[in-house]
Amino acid sequence: MTTTPRTPTAIDQIAEDWVDTLVTLAPTLGTYIGRNDVNDRYGDLSPDGQQQYAAEAAKTLAALQAAAPVDAVDEVTQTDLTSELRLELEFHEAQWHLRDLNVIASAVQDIRQVYDLMPTATAEDWSVIAKRMAAVPSALEGYAATLAEGIAQGVVPSQRQVREVADQIVRYTAADGFFTDFVAGAALDGGEIPTSLAADLATGANAARTAYDELRRFLTDTLAPAASDVDAVGRELYSLHSRRFLGAEIDLDETYEWGREELARMIAEQTAIANEILPGSTVEEAVAHLEADQSRKLIGTDALQRWMQETSDRAVAELGATHFDIPEEIRTLECMIAPTQEGGIYYTGPTDDFSRPGRMWWSVPEGVTEFDTWRELTTVYHEGIPGHHLQIGQAVYNRAELNSWRRLLAGTSGHAEGWALYAERLMQQLGYLDDPADRLGMLDGQRMRAARVVLDIGVHLGKPRLEGTGTWDADYALNFMRQNVNMSDEFVQFEVNRYLGWPGQAPSYKVGQRIWEQVRDGYQARQGDAFNIKDFHKRALDLGGVGLDTLRAALLQK
Repeated sequence: MTTTPRTPTAIDQIAEDWVDTLVTLAPTLGTYIGRNDVNDRYGDLSPDGQQQYAAEAAKTLAALQAAAPVDAVDEVTQTDLTSELRLELEFHEAQWHLRDLNVIASAVQDIRQVYDLMPTATAEDWSVIAKRMAAVPSALEGYAATLAEGIAQGVVPSQRQVREVADQIVRYTAADGFFTDFVAGAALDGGEIPTSLAADLATGANAARTAYDELRRFLTDTLAPAASDVDAVGRELYSLHSRRFLGAEIDLDETYEWGREELARMIAEQTAIANEILPGSTVEEAVAHLEADQSRKLIGTDALQRWMQETSDRAVAELGATHFDIPEEIRTLECMIAPTQEGGIYYTGPTDDFSRPGRMWWSVPEGVTEFDTWRELTTVYHEGIPGHHLQIGQAVYNRAELNSWRRLLAGTSGHAEGWALYAERLMQQLGYLDDPADRLGMLDGQRMRAARVVLDIGVHLGKPRLEGTGTWDADYALNFMRQNVNMSDEFVQFEVNRYLGWPGQAPSYKVGQRIWEQVRDGYQARQGDAFNIKDFHKRALDLGGVGLDTLRAALLQK
């Protein structure tokens, strides 16, 4: 990475100003990147707040288009930020904010999840938390007002998402739910919470619980009766979401057919490896054989957390000594059990100053107590090194060349998740998955991601079913997913609900991997005998987060 600081330009300043604007309008985003000055509040989620966001995006876009880039770094910033701002305005015009409710990535989860990232070491930290919890009612009232405006406009989410989110809220507000447990566990480094502060926390937690319960009643009593009984969003909206998650425009019909071919290839590869594990067996028989192997099991979340941390630490030490230049600042990755039980596995990046390191989170569903190491080894590489943590942490570190937007906020799911799948295959090539069982686990994940391409496009575009008559729907999607993953049914059901409510995101993993591999192959063809894979990775990651069309242009431009 560049060590000599680059002189900031006018375009850099526009990008920096946009970061400041985002932090002001969306303080939870500020918390994510370590701007703790906004940790005591939420943004305005009402229709007026949504309008203000669109106005600021339009203003920034105009300034950006009027600026002249001075170098290649500026060109990438201008191209990528322009694309993002235009897309945000397209979403606003499409009124997506009026129906933006889903089981994994809407305001309902964002308002709650921010506490996972807030500092908790001092009395001042906990005082800020109490203030933010006291602000939950206003935030949720604004959000409900936006959803109510959607009802008035006839722009509503699906009944399935409304129902599932209402069930999530019950787990937030129960007597032993998140807010109660969170404040009950409040403690200072080396001391107890003062009585007055404990009272403020209890008051804030109660206000948050009450507000969430009121939102749940709004969802069940008002929004659910008006919600759509159709899960699919249709081609026009789906195309918009696909561009958001990829930072690239793709042929959806060609990608659907490619997904079917990729799924068949994954199944064939799995079948061959199953025969290595248990000669003559099917994939299902090999999986059953591995699941019965107690030496490959972890019992309880404590054992899972320790194993994740040990595996991650070993990968950082070994890869940092051989295959990657890993700065000291990003050699720490904390592996965490999430305080929720929703079923997701996710990564949160480090703060700008690395005072909070990158973290891998595992939200273990209720009742799940056993974990198979052969199945999950590749997950640690996906979330950590050389996956998300290397990619995102390295961008944060590269402050000598990149502005704050490029380091902390830019990029797409396709860029990040595509890299993470690319990294999984890379670990196989480097010998970290030589055990056939571990390779089967990696392929299990890759097969799931290929299946998601087919399912997601199939459902939302109303494609014909792969067999029989009729078109893709939720029930068909659930049965299809059960046939293509070897995971608990609680996980499968959550995943399918996620795809139905978050269109375009699930395919971005495998499609992103496809584009990363296309870019690498194109770069190799241009370099010829001079091609060096380590240099390619360095140049690609030094760009920070970008859309995949921008990645392609930056690395393959003539």
